[in-house]
Amino acid sequence: MEITLDPDSQVPPFEQVREQIAEQARTGVLPVGTKLPTVRALAAELGLAVNTVARSYRELEADSVVETRGRNGTFVAAVGDTARREAAAAAGEYARRAARLGLGHDEALAAVVIALDAAYEPR
Repeated sequence: MEITLDPDSQVPPFEQVREQIAEQARTGVLPVGTKLPTVRALAAELGLAVNTVARSYRELEADSVVETRGRNGTFVAAVGDTARREAAAAAGEYARRAARLGLGHDEALAAVVIALDAAYEPR
């Protein structure tokens, strides 16, 4: 696993670590089942505080990118299917709420496009 931190970036270090691990898992650079370094080991390797790496791992676990198996460690989860299922569930929730709020199809879709543009804006 290769992680490169940009100390001049406005993106916080925990997010840089999270983004890079998520991308490597998504693209298969880190295959499903790969054991990640311990929080302490990765923090030492990257010169970060333990809590910084722990936050990255927590967020990756919340996004179902990794799974923690107690004392056995943290492993790359099957990201693709889980990510698609969770995105579909979130989209469904949004669609139902937009309809309850009385937004028309085009208005609801426009709100999604704006949100996606903001989320995927280059950092």
